Amino acid sequence: MTNTIKQYDMTDDATRRKIFWLLQRLTSFSLWKRKRDAFAIFANEYENAVKTWPEDDPETMPADNLPTIFEILAAYDRGLSELARGYRFVWQRGEPLQYAVDRYQHLNAYFFPHPDYWDRGAQAAPYPPKVDALAQLLHASEYQMEYAPFELGHTDLAKLRSVGLLLSPNAYKHSFYTLPYPVFPANLPEVSEAVGPVIKSGDKVPCDGIWEPVVVEQSKLLGVVPVGNRSLRGNGCFNYFIRDIRAPNLSDDDTGAVVKTHWRLLWEDKRYADGVIPDESQYFLEPPSAPQPNRETVAPVRTGDICPVSGEWQTDEYGGKTLRVEAGAAMPDMLVRDNLGELKVHWVTWHLVKRS
Repeated sequence: MTNTIKQYDMTDDATRRKIFWLLQRLTSFSLWKRKRDAFAIFANEYENAVKTWPEDDPETMPADNLPTIFEILAAYDRGLSELARGYRFVWQRGEPLQYAVDRYQHLNAYFFPHPDYWDRGAQAAPYPPKVDALAQLLHASEYQMEYAPFELGHTDLAKLRSVGLLLSPNAYKHSFYTLPYPVFPANLPEVSEAVGPVIKSGDKVPCDGIWEPVVVEQSKLLGVVPVGNRSLRGNGCFNYFIRDIRAPNLSDDDTGAVVKTHWRLLWEDKRYADGVIPDESQYFLEPPSAPQPNRETVAPVRTGDICPVSGEWQTDEYGGKTLRVEAGAAMPDMLVRDNLGELKVHWVTWHLVKRS
């Protein structure tokens, strides 16, 4: 993954709203249901590929992955039935949804361990087209920072220590695939005012929800005796915690040293406790479509046909191309490199975009 992450300011209202909304999205039932449904599509296609792959093809999909695939599907189903009732223990270590993602990461690492494309637990070269098509289906079930609500690892560090992990487009780019960047609604809701307790690193988290790291400040008389009320100043990126885990530490940006902090509750997550899944379509808006060029009302023509009108002609096939063709000339073909790097001739359909 690209390591260049743009710096963001957590005192900026727009940034705070985006992170708050993204954490609610990542912990929504609808997102995890979409993950499960996308993985089920992949599972079906993978099983079919194993059954129908030509026996003489040296680059076959390993059938050994099937037990892991079915295990992941079963874990999703168990986890979703609990999350639908507001039970978020499913993100604790070893519980269904955390386990599903853990096994997914193993599957992704050992997806196609062919020596030409794989090295020491990771993809090392672009997969062959048929394999890559299955890999893309696999990655369709993946979301950036989907592990944000998981129980802490052995480092006791907050999962989300950099705002850029959610907001920088570079964070969504992996070596051989890119995850879709979320589409924000036109009017993002305001960040909730702090509603609950302040805890410190190592304390047990009393409830599920979104927490903000803060610095506790208090004036001191003569620099020694505390006077007046304490004030809280934001000290980093929001995180989502599940109940009963231990509040994590942060790390120093310059030295990497572990730093203890305080956390204040911004929003307690009580969704689904009544068994009702609300409309969560706002989390899955479609990106705006690119404007299509106004095409003249001239019938499309194919490669080899005589151009009826001088002007700019466009094809959408094989990556698309626009060029000028004079009336009376033969419509051209397209030269496209195949997966071996060789140029191949393809006949395409051309549409008139602009008349001369």
